[in-house]
Amino acid sequence: MTTTSSNVLLPRIEGRIQLLRGIKVMIDADLADLYGVPTKALNQAVKRNPTRFPSDFMFQLTAAEKAEVVSNCDHLAKLKFSRTLPYAFTEHGAIQAANVLASPQAVEMGIHVVRAFVQLRQASALHADLAKRLSGLEEKVELLEMRHDNFSQNTRTQLRQIFEVLRELTMPPDPPKRPIGFIAPEEKKPPKARSPRKPPT
Repeated sequence: MTTTSSNVLLPRIEGRIQLLRGIKVMIDADLADLYGVPTKALNQAVKRNPTRFPSDFMFQLTAAEKAEVVSNCDHLAKLKFSRTLPYAFTEHGAIQAANVLASPQAVEMGIHVVRAFVQLRQASALHADLAKRLSGLEEKVELLEMRHDNFSQNTRTQLRQIFEVLRELTMPPDPPKRPIGFIAPEEKKPPKARSPRKPPT
């Protein structure tokens, strides 16, 4: 797969990575879709190889977790009507599932899935580092305020506003939600024909 198509795939994959139990995971339906197999086929392949999927590779969602995932992800709304509780795969579980399926698409997509997990992890580490530095800088400014009684209220307010904006920038953005179904391009309506003007009487 070319670099261009990889760049297109990564945001799509990242949008399907969820945070559950403090861990970044992918729901079985999303993983099966990327690997080009039905969800049932993916889970059956996993069940045939239980030793390859320890608890830190995958786990089954509780009813409350399933409800939360369905409410947060429009494209997983169909799970609402399923009686079964879905499975969640960690980064290692996702690549192990690709190895178990062993189809060309699963193997190829598995590499992109791992890259998406890595990219999100690096972004989270960067945001955490920036947030830590920002907190340290804020503490230094507060100490400066305490040492200088004549530090103007105006300056204090401005600095606090700057810190609030910077803190917002250190927060990772929410993954984009995918629209459901096919969206047809808008068709331009032909301009309305004007009625002929009446000759002046």
